[in-house]
Amino acid sequence: MANNILKGKRGIVFGALNENSIAWQVAEKCVAEGASIVLTNAPVAARVGQTEALAQKLNAPLIYADVTKMEDLDALVTQSIELLGGKLDFVLHSVGMSLNVRKKVPYTELNYDWMHTTIDISAMSLHRLGQVLWKHDAMNEWGSIVALTYIAAQRVFPDYSEMADAKSMLESIARSFGYHFGKQKKVRINTISQSPTYTTAGSGVGGFDAFYNYADKMSPLGNASAESCAEYCVAMFSDYTRMITMQNLFHDGGFSFTGISQELVESIGDSALGK
Repeated sequence: MANNILKGKRGIVFGALNENSIAWQVAEKCVAEGASIVLTNAPVAARVGQTEALAQKLNAPLIYADVTKMEDLDALVTQSIELLGGKLDFVLHSVGMSLNVRKKVPYTELNYDWMHTTIDISAMSLHRLGQVLWKHDAMNEWGSIVALTYIAAQRVFPDYSEMADAKSMLESIARSFGYHFGKQKKVRINTISQSPTYTTAGSGVGGFDAFYNYADKMSPLGNASAESCAEYCVAMFSDYTRMITMQNLFHDGGFSFTGISQELVESIGDSALGK
């Protein structure tokens, strides 16, 4: 149920590829809560995604931008301010890609050219975006920037591979840029560490089904859905969270602080007994 907690706010949502995308859900909920948004995605999304359909549904401008190119981000920010009629109040960074993961290259044998691309797209893009927003003084005071991450930045999940390194860097950039943005412009930057989620990117990780089921058994509340993550993002864009910054916020049903669950113990026991 919408409460108009983003009424009058303006923002950019990166990464809404299809209905399974967290960013897709975020875009829908931001508009439902009274915000005006610009959608953006990589140019390749024009061929493989349904972002244009979402833009039509929400009556939102769509601007394609390559996050590795400063000129694209510069055009995105300046055009968004013009189209929305003022500075931005929030930005969702939902960006990530790894050819090494897609092609199932073992972590010990990474292709480093691909790894450079992974880090460039999945982590450095947040710094690049922050720099463009800073340069244009594009954010209103008490604005909110949120980037999506995963707990593999802190713990080892072998099949997550080099994306764990990229997410670690992403979280560090959020803290470092968050300090400067907060000090100088009263803008907050946080990352949200979401449960395993059946998105296009998430499903590309090897052994994802086992990964998902394990987390669901471990988490006292079960895995958080894409929809509930979107609701959390909306809360982070609202004025109710204006003093939260430089944090990595776990949105994972309690997975991050659970050592072992009774359900998992019992399932392992049953498996050992051949049940």
